[in-house]
Formats: sequence, structure tokens, C-alpha cells
Amino acid sequence: MSQIKYKSTRGGQADISSSYAIVQGIAQDGGLFVPQEIPKLDCPLEDLKDMSYQELAYQIMKNYLSDFTEEELKDCINKAYDKKFDDKKIAPLVKHDDVYFLELFHGPTLAFKDMALSILPHLLKTAAKKLNIEKEIVILTATSGDTGKAALEGFADVEGTKIIVFFPQDGVSEIQKRQMTTQVGDNTYVIGIEGNFDDAQNGVKQIFGDEAFNQYLSENNYMFSSANSINIGRLVPQIVYYFYAYFQMVQAGEIALGDQVNIVVPTGNFGNILAAYYARQMGLPVAKLICASNDNKVLYDFFNTGKYDKNREFILTISPSMDILISSNLERLLYHIADEDANKTKELMEKLKTQGHYEITPEMKDKLKIFHGGFATQAETCRRIKELFDKTAYLIDTHTAVAYSVYKDYLEKTGDTTKTIIASTASPYKFTTSVMKAIDSQYEGYSDFELIEKMSQLIKRETPKAIKDIDKRPVRHTTVCKKDEMKAVVEKILIK
Repeated sequence: MSQIKYKSTRGGQADISSSYAIVQGIAQDGGLFVPQEIPKLDCPLEDLKDMSYQELAYQIMKNYLSDFTEEELKDCINKAYDKKFDDKKIAPLVKHDDVYFLELFHGPTLAFKDMALSILPHLLKTAAKKLNIEKEIVILTATSGDTGKAALEGFADVEGTKIIVFFPQDGVSEIQKRQMTTQVGDNTYVIGIEGNFDDAQNGVKQIFGDEAFNQYLSENNYMFSSANSINIGRLVPQIVYYFYAYFQMVQAGEIALGDQVNIVVPTGNFGNILAAYYARQMGLPVAKLICASNDNKVLYDFFNTGKYDKNREFILTISPSMDILISSNLERLLYHIADEDANKTKELMEKLKTQGHYEITPEMKDKLKIFHGGFATQAETCRRIKELFDKTAYLIDTHTAVAYSVYKDYLEKTGDTTKTIIASTASPYKFTTSVMKAIDSQYEGYSDFELIEKMSQLIKRETPKAIKDIDKRPVRHTTVCKKDEMKAVVEKILIK
């Protein structure tokens, strides 16, 4: 098998090994690393369909991480996907209302980010060793709620690393906030910012791009890397579970091997649906990729008009992990549909930075036909939570409900009866107030934490260990800063 190398979407770097791309996180020119070619499966689907999650992960990921030895990659996989997941299947597929929900929330933080962030620390540590890097690696991350806790969980007390997480102080659920601010680990730092997720993400990108600051830290034996989905080491593991969901449908007799499926993904930063796109490019039989947005429907407008415009009101919603107006991973898709024209990608990203909007060419828009964009208001999201629960007794969170709502609208509009997988990205336990109020107004007035027990009673299940007694854990991280103080906070943490 030929070795897959990486290059920047903006043309500044090429012929980069996967190890180097993972450690560096973001390209020196501000672009994102993409494989120089998206690899095709090197064996038939038939050979993969009965594999365990761990076995399948190796077969998919070896195509992208070709400078890792078999022993190295399998070691990372086996350390990641173990008993920290509360279901042996790791990512089980369940059928309700003739829809197939891919439950990606059985990891230690109850969100899909665990699927990649359980393995990223092991990939990063292995890559650094391969590259003989002796500097301490500082994981610098912005989060809209879930990435932060999953990254903290993955990197806590990992030797040779520190992790600094910025989150919007008033833009996450109380349970998400408590998950982060109670995080243990001597190398963990959690900071709330007075701003939204885009402010946090922009601040992190500016720090990555500050050459003088990076040089200063290098002289003090530090180097930055990222745990956001801008890191290719985050994106690649996410490709696996779309294949795994497909094969679960085959095993259940719901489809025949080779039949096409649709995939619906609730989307903010675009990484999760981009992983589904990569799976399709590799050979997974996917007909439509349905991109589900909430009231911050910048991606819905993009897929329907070809124009991306972040110059709009930012809305705090009940699906906070999707409250994003700058979808970083869309840059990778732009690069692919621009026939890998780095200059075009760079031009569009510069327009977004300076003007807040851009428009793709008709030729690029033509290549988006496999995507369908939809959105759900908060009222529609709540209605769908209650509708599904009343019909099936299956409870979904506010992000999965956005996807379910968009799918139901798509079905009504198109009549497309292709079997459909919905990426269920978080447990309802992470958003108890919004979910329980959607079910019944009697739950108004209770705190997020009081509603954990009421949710367990409602669905007749034990509270997940990850959040049991979370309100009684000591808060360890209390720092809050303005969005223009992020670099100073990082310096204060690292330079004692």
C-alpha cells in the first residue's frame, strides 16, 4: 500500500506524513491538512462486514495513517475503544420509527466526540515519539460544549502534554459546563470566555498563527497542537463509525450489502458530516448526506444558495454544540470541490475573514448535489423530541432531534424512502432541561441536575456513571476571560 501524505488546503505545505500532520494540528499557512488523495478501500465490503469495532477501525484508519506500523495503530485503537465505553458495540445502531439512530454517546463524556478523542491522545503520543519530539505538547482547543470535556478526559495526566480548553461561558448547558469545570488532572486548564464559540475558535486560530508567540513558546520547550476537528487525527477516526453503522444494518437484514443508505448529521463545525463524506469517497454506499442545522443555519443557506455568510445574528439555542457561524471543516470540502485548487480555497477563506462571506462557483456548487441542507427551529426540535418519545418511548437529545426533524421534513418533501442513518451525537442526559421540558411542562422549574434523576425515572434506566452525582463534584476551574485576553491567559499558564 502506498503511503498517504498530507497537504494544506491553502497550498503552503505538502508531502507531510500523517504523524507530522497530527502533531502540528493546523497547517503553517492557516489551512487544514487533507490527504493528497482520499484512499479507496483496499478490500471488498464483504470482508469487513462482520468485524468488531476495533478490527474495522484498523482496516479504515490504516489507509490514512500509513506511516504508523500495524502494531502502533492497533495499540492506539485497543487503548481507545475499551471498557470506558458502556456498550460492547462501542457505537450501537438502534431502530425507532423506521429510522436508524447511530448512538455515538456511549463513551465517558456522553457525546460523539469521545469516538475520536479517546484515540487522539494515543495517536499524538505515538506520532511525537516517531518524530523524536521532546518538547511538551500543548493541546489548545475551543469547544462549543462537547469537544472540551472529551479532550480533557482523553488528555488528563497524559505525560508530555498540557491541555487548555476555552469555552463560551454562557453558551453551553449547565451539565456541559460542570463536566468541564470539575475535570481532574494536573495538566488540565479550563477557561470560560465572555463571547460565543466562534470567538473562542477565532482566538485559538490566532494563537496558532502567531509566529512570534509560537517561537517564544518553542524557546521555552513547548509546541501547540489541536484536539479540534481541524486536526486530521480527530477526523480520521470518525470515518469508522459510518462503515460500522452500515454493516450493522446489513447484519440485521435491513439492507443487502451494496444497497445505498442516506446519512443525516446534526452539524455545526462540519467535521462529523465531512467524515461521512470521506467514507462515501472511500466506497461506502451512500446516496445522500443530509446536513441538519439549527437556527444558526449558515450551512443550510450555503447548500441551498452556494453563498456562505456569517454576517448574521448569532442565536443561543437549546442545541448549543451547533451554535456556530464559522464551520471550520467546510474548508476541507471546499478544497475538494474546487478540484484541489489551493489558491481558490485560500481566496474564499480570505473573503470570509475580511468580508464575512463568500460565494462558490457554479462548478463547485454542482458538486454539492450529494448534500441536502435542512434546518429545524427550536420549537420544531422540541416537537420532534416529544413526538418520537410518545410514539416509541425513545428519548433523544436536542442535537439528534434537529437531525430527526430535518429528516422528517426531507422525507415529506422528497418521498425518498432510502433507509436512513441518523448520527445521534449526544445523550439526552447532557441537556436535561431542554429535553424534559419538551416532553412535559411539569418539568419546568427544576435544575439540570435535579432533572437527571427524573429523566432516569422517565426512561426507566440507571443514570450514566459519567454524570452521576456531577453536581456534587468540586469545581476546579473558575477562570473567565475576555475574548481578547486568550493569548495572555495561555502565556500565564505556560510561562511560570
